[in-house]
Amino acid sequence: MEKFIVTTDSGCDLSGEYCESMGIVPLKMCWTAGEENITDTMVPAELKAFYDGMRSGTEPKTSQVTPYQYIEFWTPLLERKLPIVHIALGSAISGTYANGVKAAEMMREEHPDCVIHVVDSTLASVGYGMLAINAAKMRDEGFTPEQCVAELERTKASVNTIYTTGDLTYLYRSGRVSRTGMVVAHALNIWPILRLNIEGTLLVTAKERGKKHTLDRINKIIEEAVLEPEKQTLYICHSDIPEEAHEFGESLKELFGFKDVFYTYIGTTIGSNCGPGLMAAFFTGKDRTK
Repeated sequence: MEKFIVTTDSGCDLSGEYCESMGIVPLKMCWTAGEENITDTMVPAELKAFYDGMRSGTEPKTSQVTPYQYIEFWTPLLERKLPIVHIALGSAISGTYANGVKAAEMMREEHPDCVIHVVDSTLASVGYGMLAINAAKMRDEGFTPEQCVAELERTKASVNTIYTTGDLTYLYRSGRVSRTGMVVAHALNIWPILRLNIEGTLLVTAKERGKKHTLDRINKIIEEAVLEPEKQTLYICHSDIPEEAHEFGESLKELFGFKDVFYTYIGTTIGSNCGPGLMAAFFTGKDRTK
């Protein structure tokens, strides 16, 4: 018998179908294109059109989940009379986590018996999707919500993330890199390698000239950080470069012996900022540092 409900949001970059299969309840976030407000569908097949729109000049904008959106999302779940464990987008990236904490406090004032745990994942994209998957597995294994939260807090620093892209246009548009940095990178064919530190801040940790040197450097980073790859799933996500992402994932599986590879699209939450052309690897390894 279930002891708690696992919730997250659509920024976790797991499909709606997969979430349903795992018993994970996602809050579908929104984005805007011009005057149009659009709700995430969490259908990967629809994301190609999203990225094609960006290639054609659309500049989507995202906003953090408000406390009232959380309350609207969680309130129907109270009918199940179970505690809720919510895994949120990292607080260093968005105010969504803080708003979730505020919403949980507001709900407890109106429903004193409700129990809602909000976990700051310190991660983005399928990184906190991994935590949601682990939470669902712990629920199915009979963990209490408190045990689940304690385990997530203990292990979240071990989720390693590596991002790279050869096109900084969209990171410049979203304010993640300067115009000078973008121009120089494009002129010299520089690919940045970005990672999340233990606090969840996205940092440029290396720069390489050209895709081959970049992938070689990523291999070295993974070699130094990964722990027991043969016992874990490697997660690969991408913003509409499926063939490149698949080649990337299969090469890492062969090189390090990962048990299997889980491929997924980067959704609209992160995709609005990174644009098409980015790919990332997520795996369990040595704890992230500052």
